[in-house]
Amino acid sequence: MIKKELYRPNVAMIIVSNAYPSSRDIFLAQRNDLLDVWQFPQGGIDDGEEIYEALFRELKEEIGTDKVEVIAEFPEWISYDFPPKIAQSMKPFIGQRQRYFLVKLNEDAVINIQTDEPEFRDYKFVSVDEVLSLSASFKKSVYECVITYFKKEGLL
Repeated sequence: MIKKELYRPNVAMIIVSNAYPSSRDIFLAQRNDLLDVWQFPQGGIDDGEEIYEALFRELKEEIGTDKVEVIAEFPEWISYDFPPKIAQSMKPFIGQRQRYFLVKLNEDAVINIQTDEPEFRDYKFVSVDEVLSLSASFKKSVYECVITYFKKEGLL
């Protein structure tokens, strides 16, 4: 059984461009602190913060815009454990419990990863099939589960 208090509550976003659904490429960002690690934007839910508040705050903090339309939400919390090196800096948490959203950038959205506290050094839009080959190994099973769900729903 997962002890919820050991897993940091978190939101994560699969972002598609404003050309969706004709283009279903997905936004991935390269982390500043881990070479060759690409991921979906994500971030912690603050105490007393609602999930949707965290979603829009994290979008603004990580990609410089919160101008998105929420297309769908993964129907349950999904968890992963931190690798030992990352776990040291995230104590007392041993992993994250995430709520995933599929969001579409609005026409007037401008991505700017050079935010006040940049977490990413680069970004690109990639095909659904490329996501898993570029993502961190400890997140692959979560990414695969969420992507598979949105594919089955006809959304990716």
